[in-house]
Amino acid sequence: MSTTLVIRGGTVHDGSGGPGRVADVFVEGDRILAVGPGGAEADAPVLDATGLVVAPGFVNVLSHAYFTLERDGRGLSDLYQGVTTQVFGEGISIGPLTAAIRAELEPGMTPDDPPLTWERLSEFLAHLEAKGVAQNVASFVGAHNMRMIGAGADDRPMTAAELSHVRGVLDEEMADGALGLGSALIYPPGCFAPTDELVALCEVVARHGGMYISHMRSEGDHFLDAVDELIEIGRRAELHAEIYHLKTAGRHNWPKMERAIERIEAARAAGRPVTADVYPYLAGQTQLAASIPPQFHDGGHGALVARLADPGERARIREAVVTPSERWENLYLAAGGASGVMLLPDPDGPVAEHRGLSLAQAAEADGADPVELLLRLVEQEPALHAMYFMMSEDTLRTALREPWVSVCSDAPTFAAEPPDSDVPTHPRAYGSFARVLGTYVREHSLLTLGEAVRRMSGLPAGNLGLRDRGVLAPGNYADVVVFDPNTVGDVATYDNPHQYATGMRHVVVNGQTALADGVPTGRLPGRALRRGR
Repeated sequence: MSTTLVIRGGTVHDGSGGPGRVADVFVEGDRILAVGPGGAEADAPVLDATGLVVAPGFVNVLSHAYFTLERDGRGLSDLYQGVTTQVFGEGISIGPLTAAIRAELEPGMTPDDPPLTWERLSEFLAHLEAKGVAQNVASFVGAHNMRMIGAGADDRPMTAAELSHVRGVLDEEMADGALGLGSALIYPPGCFAPTDELVALCEVVARHGGMYISHMRSEGDHFLDAVDELIEIGRRAELHAEIYHLKTAGRHNWPKMERAIERIEAARAAGRPVTADVYPYLAGQTQLAASIPPQFHDGGHGALVARLADPGERARIREAVVTPSERWENLYLAAGGASGVMLLPDPDGPVAEHRGLSLAQAAEADGADPVELLLRLVEQEPALHAMYFMMSEDTLRTALREPWVSVCSDAPTFAAEPPDSDVPTHPRAYGSFARVLGTYVREHSLLTLGEAVRRMSGLPAGNLGLRDRGVLAPGNYADVVVFDPNTVGDVATYDNPHQYATGMRHVVVNGQTALADGVPTGRLPGRALRRGR
């Protein structure tokens, strides 16, 4: 037997969702040679998996690690959880780029980051592979990019000529292996796209067998309408549609989860491929500026700042933040107001003293009105993030039970060491996959171990069109994880997020060991993946 690596003596859960079986996994180069009974001799390095679980590498359906992997290719916060593939593209993607898109991306970069010299998404993914990353990387094309190329930051439909041009750009990116189109419809300028425009773009994606995936137009008051829109887009464009981080935001909206699942099940029963993913936490994270209605962002951040400088406009914005609306997703109200918004400013930025405080606590300390402080913080630090505590454990469990729901982190990757450990972040960056295995499999028996493995490997790999990945079978790529089912779990908390998950013993990516005996090896065997290739 021509073998370059043996994973010996573990209980194999192959990603199909069934029960485990004791077997050895034999690897030749970057592929699985065989999965079978132990005892076969091979002159190759051995990873001991005795008493442990052997599974396909996990696929992070929603990762924001594009810049952090560029800085540090080890991807440690995800590596310690068994993630072997990172998928980018929620709303914005690192290609195709224009000068205006580059200007939007640059505030999220550090002075040490290289300039954004590439133009196309495929070029960026190839750049990451050449630089060296521990995990495989793939991406959707951001619908935000499509809007910026077509209509800029303006609140209007694209013209027929603009839409035709954008469809041509999208067609080229799909031909180069993009996974599909990813939208984020609560944020400007993505939220300015009407349904018909999204359908027109998705028709291009469908010709390439791609997927539409969306942070929907609402996860709160108009949640069910947003689910209907996603299903309609998938139906009209005749393609697979997925909901990013399925959740209901705001206490009065929590009962809508079961009705949404009924609608998705009805679509699936009618032959429409509709799926979703979740992160297993009760708070979301995004920019504090998302608490300001989209119409005030019309024209871009500079236009918002100008409006805030006008006393009359500022008063209108203040009133809009605290007023329920039919037109936009009010995260401030969904979190129950200022007490449910936790501030995550840059530790070296102008408002660092508010780090870890709720907006209510910061306002009390400053002797300020909470909404006025919110506006002032957006002016002082435009990219300031916050956590919004909006969800319930019951609705999370309701979503996680569904067999068509996979798992994501919705976060960058980090190392639990300076300078990363000074960056404010959400515990989901360090714990999403480990939390499913520890909390929802071992502690609460919400899922069987085999089913949880499928949700994090075979299911997302199949949905995304990542050929020969996601299942441990001869001929497939050797993305393999080995973990202790008795100790795997998340340690990160909201107050102390920079803590690695526990229980992961070995991680193999494309046949090379990236984590051995719980210690990173320094190898960077990740590749740029393209749909269907």
